Amino acid sequence: MKLQGKNIYLALLERKDCKQLWNDFEYDFEHPTEEFNIGHSDEKADGWFDEIQKLQGNQNVRLGVFLNDGSVIGDVALQDISVKNRSCSVGLGIAKIENRAKGYGTEAVQLMIDYGFRYLGMERITANTLEINAGAQKVITRCGMILEGRERKAVYLNGNKYDRLCYAILKEEYFS
Repeated sequence: MKLQGKNIYLALLERKDCKQLWNDFEYDFEHPTEEFNIGHSDEKADGWFDEIQKLQGNQNVRLGVFLNDGSVIGDVALQDISVKNRSCSVGLGIAKIENRAKGYGTEAVQLMIDYGFRYLGMERITANTLEINAGAQKVITRCGMILEGRERKAVYLNGNKYDRLCYAILKEEYFS
């Protein structure tokens, strides 16, 4: 499976890709979006790969984000797929700070949203992010998602409470 964009493509992750992403991950201390996690080992990367394989095609569709030269820079997923409700959420991670804010994430999310609506039969795709994650908010809104709500002080991160912002796009909005 390969979804081609202009500057990136999405393809299935192999074990070596997960190890590469795991080792390349850079924590953004200026713009934290998740807990600081030390101890990224090859064993944890193997566990992540095994988890991806277990959920792939059933609950999730997780793909690697690759530059056109073939180097893996991140991952993107349609998660929590509900065939009954025809809904899922989209999530994205770009490993190195130098590859963030270059449009790769937006392109990856756009490709996944299109795949979800066209090929998986989804009718609603959601995304959640923290109020302090301006980069994710830009990606989400560029992809046509609409802010639907705010869960106040829902996430405790690095000693602070933050609101979780809830976005969604409907199939009819996407194709209009």
